[in-house]
Amino acid sequence: MVSRSAPSLPDFPWDKLRPYRDKAAQHPDGVVDLAIGTPIDPVPAGVQAALSSVAEIPGYPYTYGTAELRQTVVEALARRHGVTGVDPAAVLPTIGSKELVAWLPTLLGVRRDDVVVIPELAYPTYEVGAVLAGAKVQRSDSLFGIGPQRPAVLWLNSPANPTGRVLGVDHLRKVVEWARERGTVVVSDECYLALGWEAEPLSILHPDVCGGSHEGLLAVHSLSKSANMASYRAGFVVGDAELVRDLHELRRHAGMIVPRSVQEAMKVALTDDESLRTQRERYAKRREVLRSALLANDFSIDHSEAGLYLWATRGEDTWETVDWLAERGIVVAPGTFYGPRGKHHVRISLTVTDEGAQTAAARLAA
Repeated sequence: MVSRSAPSLPDFPWDKLRPYRDKAAQHPDGVVDLAIGTPIDPVPAGVQAALSSVAEIPGYPYTYGTAELRQTVVEALARRHGVTGVDPAAVLPTIGSKELVAWLPTLLGVRRDDVVVIPELAYPTYEVGAVLAGAKVQRSDSLFGIGPQRPAVLWLNSPANPTGRVLGVDHLRKVVEWARERGTVVVSDECYLALGWEAEPLSILHPDVCGGSHEGLLAVHSLSKSANMASYRAGFVVGDAELVRDLHELRRHAGMIVPRSVQEAMKVALTDDESLRTQRERYAKRREVLRSALLANDFSIDHSEAGLYLWATRGEDTWETVDWLAERGIVVAPGTFYGPRGKHHVRISLTVTDEGAQTAAARLAA
């Protein structure tokens, strides 16, 4: 008999929301779902065409991605985000970003009793990835809060999910310097980097942050939100060339390969700046409708200067707010999904139609 000891993972958070979804579904005019940030707008036509353009290729795709895709990533990072000095060999496509987040500590060689630092309020999969590797999880937004230990991995997320907080250049630079002194790998989740509203987010790989060296740094990107490609599972990791090379070797053995058709679609999405601008405008419009309605109806909004969410509070327990909104046919995510400090907030997603945003605003006012 094979004996195994499975890691004890946290409960899947979205299961806890089911009773409130059921309650919201009883609204006579239907549900407005502002909970899960899943794209609802069309995939750009060029991306759709690219997906089928290589359908006749029968062979296995490259784990490393095509040379053309890696070069396109390099050019997009420079053009869109001011990131320079990226070696195309330091780019690796991933099957979306969630699988990378979940398995990255293991692939980086994090071992039992190593420490992985995640933000106080964080995407739940950061914790899951650390647990899968057998590591200890520490929540901290401050380098002083980490103490004298030397973490194996430190996660950053700017713009942040769920808060929309943007970390400034001085903060990012200080984290990089601190981590390099200790041999800690800094992984920056930059899936919302293109969605700055009241602040301009910077990549951890920007020369103003890292001094032109990507040593010890990895940036995680996704096309799910910026190009509505969530169903394609299209992402990439970029940064320290040696770390990326090691990740590539491990992922080759494990069969973690992005389909060839998706690689082609990614290449088109990363060159289509006009579609990105259009999508930003959609989110900006919905953000203003929802933000104005929340502020006019007894909510406060914290941070939320970038990203895909509004971090809102009525000054009460998060589940009371979730229930109050469910009575009005609106579903939101409780702040406690993202950490204990979210107990008075809810996360409100901008991934809703224009009509849905207007409907939610009207229900808040009523």
